[in-house]
Amino acid sequence: MLKFKALGKNRVVVLLCILSALMHSNRSIAQSPRKTRILFLLDASGSMYANMGSDNRMGVAKRLLSKMIDSLRYTPNLEIALRVYGHTSTKDKRNCKDTKLEVPFGARNHDKMLQELKALRPLGTTLIAYSLQEAAYDFPTDNNCRNIVVLITDGIEECDGDPCAISQALQKRGVILKPFIIGVGLDADFAKQFECVGRFFDATTEKGFDDVLRVVISQALNNTTLQVNLLDINGRALETDVNMTFYDSKTGRMLENFIHTFNDRGVPDTISLDPVNLYDIYVHTIPPVKKEKVEIFAGRHNIVAIDAPQGFLNLKVDGVTNYNRLQCIVKLPGSCEKANIQDFNTKEKYLVGEYEIEILSTPPIFEKVRISQSTITEVVIPQPGKLNFYTRLGVSGAIYKMENNRLNWVMNIGNATGAQIILLQPGNYKLICRANIEKRTLATKRIDFEIKSGAVTPLNVL
Repeated sequence: MLKFKALGKNRVVVLLCILSALMHSNRSIAQSPRKTRILFLLDASGSMYANMGSDNRMGVAKRLLSKMIDSLRYTPNLEIALRVYGHTSTKDKRNCKDTKLEVPFGARNHDKMLQELKALRPLGTTLIAYSLQEAAYDFPTDNNCRNIVVLITDGIEECDGDPCAISQALQKRGVILKPFIIGVGLDADFAKQFECVGRFFDATTEKGFDDVLRVVISQALNNTTLQVNLLDINGRALETDVNMTFYDSKTGRMLENFIHTFNDRGVPDTISLDPVNLYDIYVHTIPPVKKEKVEIFAGRHNIVAIDAPQGFLNLKVDGVTNYNRLQCIVKLPGSCEKANIQDFNTKEKYLVGEYEIEILSTPPIFEKVRISQSTITEVVIPQPGKLNFYTRLGVSGAIYKMENNRLNWVMNIGNATGAQIILLQPGNYKLICRANIEKRTLATKRIDFEIKSGAVTPLNVL
């Protein structure tokens, strides 16, 4: 018979100053600032001559971009570069490969970029997809660097390319983070076409352009803090010690993994994340929970709450177990998909709720259990008994368990000879078999036997 017991959860808080100091030291090392590389991808197609206030779009873009580049001279852990498209061939030639890295990444290249910007004149067509594709080769190979593209354009693709596909492919490969797109004078219909490429910002006036450029650079440069509150059944942020995986919501690429913990003040610890991305957060509880399309804001302490109330399931064998490894399949009610396979004599956390369990003993045991907040639900099964089975002649047949005056199949005895030990749960059983040398149905043997916990039941079948 199964025994169920709910036990109160003991909370033991041990403050170890040395360990805390080491943890903070390791965290500082792990979250040290990475280098950021920003590639400015500038549209110099003929349409950039269109008016924008008292100037044209190219004039505004050159002036404000030059001002921004000059302000970035002494920004630590930052390298910038400039790629331009549509600036060497006239529009009538429709040169769909008219893109060039004018200033590569490097230290102290700001004056060179300012010179190139000053000399630019709009000429040709708009080739965004091919320019993005070529931009992938502009970034030096460095796995510990944030590669960011800032695209400044006033038009949509004119060369039959697919900017969305190129951008997503580069993001999935980890070449670049989600691009920033500054749309200069684009209307709402054009803006929608850039949503799949990256994060779009609308700049319809010179002041708007200036404001947007500042926001984009701020988001590109600043890592942002995030606190994930894992809520219990009462909405309190008391759950912890579980892995969290952060995926890029758009590409599905895995970005970060953290073990959730409390800091030395007893609140969920703060982590640093890149504000460029939109995140899907997977919390690896059993079963897992997730929160999709989480946006975090640069320069702020962000807090995200995720429901993850948990309790414990403790599986035990009453007495000394004879099983080498007894396991239990844990499933959600009415679901064929398993939530976990748990070993006996272990304790595991689960989300609060009801579960169906299948204990892989012989015979298997099927039950329902309820996991409650911060309590231990114990499932205890009896110690098995041993069937000392012996046959000299060899027999074929099966063992059945008697329940409610019916035979329930337990296991087959196929061409058994000699001696064997079979572990069985306590209960009344029946062996139905026939000697292998016999060819008559009437030679069938029916033998009743009882298995008791921790006892050996001999069964000789000649």
